[in-house]
Parts: sequence; structure tokens; C-alpha cells
Amino acid sequence: MSIFHLALNVSDLDATRRFYGDLLGCTEGRSTDTWVDFNFFGNQLSFHLGTPFETRATGQVGEHNVLMPHLGVVLDMEQWRGLAEKLQAANVEFVIPPVLRFEGQPGEQSTMFFCDPSGNPIEIKGFADLKNVFAT
Repeated sequence: MSIFHLALNVSDLDATRRFYGDLLGCTEGRSTDTWVDFNFFGNQLSFHLGTPFETRATGQVGEHNVLMPHLGVVLDMEQWRGLAEKLQAANVEFVIPPVLRFEGQPGEQSTMFFCDPSGNPIEIKGFADLKNVFAT
């Protein structure tokens, strides 16, 4: 398997560290006074000081209009449920609260959308069987 790398702009590195490190549990990697890397569920996210992307709810997925662009990760259901409970306990404001979609269909998944402190949208998906991520 390959690891993806994504670099995004954020407005505040300290808030970014608290959100990704303390709340999401991502391990911090290299950093300077203008950027920081995180291990985002096995992938490399780099956050640089700057103006974040403009986002709009233009992605029609099932019954939801989702924010575009967004980043995310696919987890197994045990990890997904644990993270959903942690975010709910921390009173994270959800754009789309934890929900099951495409029930009984190929690609059945749980999902939740929320934003980091700089407004970067994040989608976390959960699959009962990761072999179904690309099911049609």
C-alpha cells in the first residue's frame, strides 16, 4: 500500500496541533514555525500557515450536499465508532453528524463530516468490511 501526502493551509498552527494531535490523536511529525506534519491514520498531512481553500456544499452524495473540497480517511467500524464517540463527547460541531448511508447497498458506510479550526472539511468513513470500499 502507498501512503498519501496532502498539504493544506491553516490559519493557526497551535489550534491545528490541538485539533489533530489532542482531539484526533494524530502523532505530530516534523515542523517549523510555519508548518507542521501529522500522521493522519497512516498518511502524511502537512499544514502550512496561509489562507485555507474556499469550500462549498456542492458534492451531492445520497441525500447530502457535502463540502468540497474535503479530506478524509476510511476506517474500520470499530475505529469509526470510537472516533465518533470521542468527537461527540468533545462537543465537536458536525456538518453531517455520524450517520449510516447506502444501507443494504454495495458500499454501505457510516460517515461524519466536521471541520478543523481553520475550516478545512474532514470526512471520516467507516466500513464493516474494508473490501467493500470500492464496491459497485
